[in-house]
Amino acid sequence: MSSGSGPRAVPVHEPASSHDRFGPLIERRGDVDFPFYNGTPTTLSVRQWVLAWASVAVGFAALVLIPQTDNVVALIPRILFVGIPLVVLAMVTREHWTALFRKVHGRDVLTMIGFAVLNLVVTSVLALIVRALFGVASNEAIDGAGEGGALDTAAFYVGTGIQLVGEEVFTIVPFLALMYFLFAKAKMSRKTAIILAWLLSAVWFGAAHLQTYDWNFAQAFIVIGGARLVLTLAYIRTKNLWVSTGAHIINDWTLFTQAIVINAALDTL
Repeated sequence: MSSGSGPRAVPVHEPASSHDRFGPLIERRGDVDFPFYNGTPTTLSVRQWVLAWASVAVGFAALVLIPQTDNVVALIPRILFVGIPLVVLAMVTREHWTALFRKVHGRDVLTMIGFAVLNLVVTSVLALIVRALFGVASNEAIDGAGEGGALDTAAFYVGTGIQLVGEEVFTIVPFLALMYFLFAKAKMSRKTAIILAWLLSAVWFGAAHLQTYDWNFAQAFIVIGGARLVLTLAYIRTKNLWVSTGAHIINDWTLFTQAIVINAALDTL
């Protein structure tokens, strides 16, 4: 595999056959496959994969290290969170970075809603279990939602929408990198590579939330990691980052709106 700076646009593997794919309950029928892990639509070198993965970490560092005095100011680190890895991905894949995003159809919207509802149910159950066994920490962003006035609340919704796109990029780029290393380098089957990449990327996502939840490992890895497994399934099913992002936004905005309504009600008492 080339170690040069530019990607090669020649596929090195045939599209996944029906034997290599999970059944229709997991993966939709059709010839759409994950990008990049098997040389389609382009091949990345190991160095380029490492660079792409490092870029999501740099974007995350911008999100958590740049001071955010309010939700308007927070738009800057939130934009950097999603912008840095997408710019780097465009650098190493050229125009093929758009393979992460596909056109959204009507059934995709239904899939977003379905996975958002599933996620709310799964995380609620996991949160109850973790609360009973280990206790849970609150999320300051949710607790303070809506308390900064109309402009701040509007910026909160816009900013969290942008951040949630970034959280999908933060997860799916490592997911695809892991698929590449497991499939192309470790010579594992496509199904095994998907399962391991699915699990490991959820651990990566959960670890990123440790500070948010006061270093509560059970909450970060069981509740948040469990939520990540559900949301990544939306991507595995559709190969469309817009769908997993939509499910993520519906899920989180439901929780945010609930918190805003409760906070407003408490303020009137």
